[in-house]
Amino acid sequence: MKTIASRHSFKRKILVTGGAGFIASALAEKLAQDPENLVIIMDDLTTGAFKKVPTQTGNLRFVKGDVNDYKEILEVMLSFQFHYVFHYAAMVGVQRTQNHPVGVLTDIRGIENICRISKNTGVQRVFYASSSEVYGEPVEFPQNAHTTPLNSRLPYAIVKNLGEAYLRSYQKEYNLDFTIFRFFNTYGPKQSKDFVISKFIIAALHNDDITIYGEGQQTRTFCYIDDNIEATTRIAYNDLFINDVVNIGNSIETPIIELANLIIKKTGSKSKLIHLPPLEDGDMTRRLPDNSEMLKVINRPLISLEKGIERILKEGLFELKV
Repeated sequence: MKTIASRHSFKRKILVTGGAGFIASALAEKLAQDPENLVIIMDDLTTGAFKKVPTQTGNLRFVKGDVNDYKEILEVMLSFQFHYVFHYAAMVGVQRTQNHPVGVLTDIRGIENICRISKNTGVQRVFYASSSEVYGEPVEFPQNAHTTPLNSRLPYAIVKNLGEAYLRSYQKEYNLDFTIFRFFNTYGPKQSKDFVISKFIIAALHNDDITIYGEGQQTRTFCYIDDNIEATTRIAYNDLFINDVVNIGNSIETPIIELANLIIKKTGSKSKLIHLPPLEDGDMTRRLPDNSEMLKVINRPLISLEKGIERILKEGLFELKV
């Protein structure tokens, strides 16, 4: 690992944890397009997949390792002396995190490891993938990153909130700078098949029944992956939101039943809608971010849900190609 860094003079050495995941792999690929960046992806492949890792090049490398294991992450961070860390590694997915709440709690170790090692190795800023789940069942609309209370009691959301608290604490005591991204639903071709848009598209393409919890009137906002990556990389390159938090997501609410019908229409599917009992926990009735700060960064309209689904169908859903 030392020889990779020593043979080249890179302006920025960047660690992306969880880089075999959906959003983080797209982020790493975008960062590696700049030849002045050395991008190291670290992932233990528990929930990520190596097939999602961008092609390794002279300035992008993959290291298999567990960020929750102090010795493993320490070795990588000492070897490269990173300027920036994008900490995206986490157990994700409402159903998965509900089924494995203890596994979710182990992510606390990774957050602590990143903060502890970063402040000791000269990392200039940590970018943290938080989640809209921290808002719980929202008490105001839209959800504002600074004023909306964080009231979720789900383990996944609590761990994300704790990660934010770690970063604020390390900044206050050790001057370790951070930026917190609160991601709302992001979708695209590489997304795993157990997330709603991928799940619905796969079912529709096979003419299988599409299952919906309750009446399907719960709303979500869907942000295409390109918009997410453009916003976060611009924030990083332009030193925006230092020691601050920003919502990353679309602000167009879509009821889940409308999403299902749109996908059926776009795929020409014969799928039928099947209504299941509502989930007991974790299926919030609404999500609506105040994304005004993100829009200032991108300075263009976001990709519509209809156009995003068309892009996925044109490119071919990742889970169907492998």
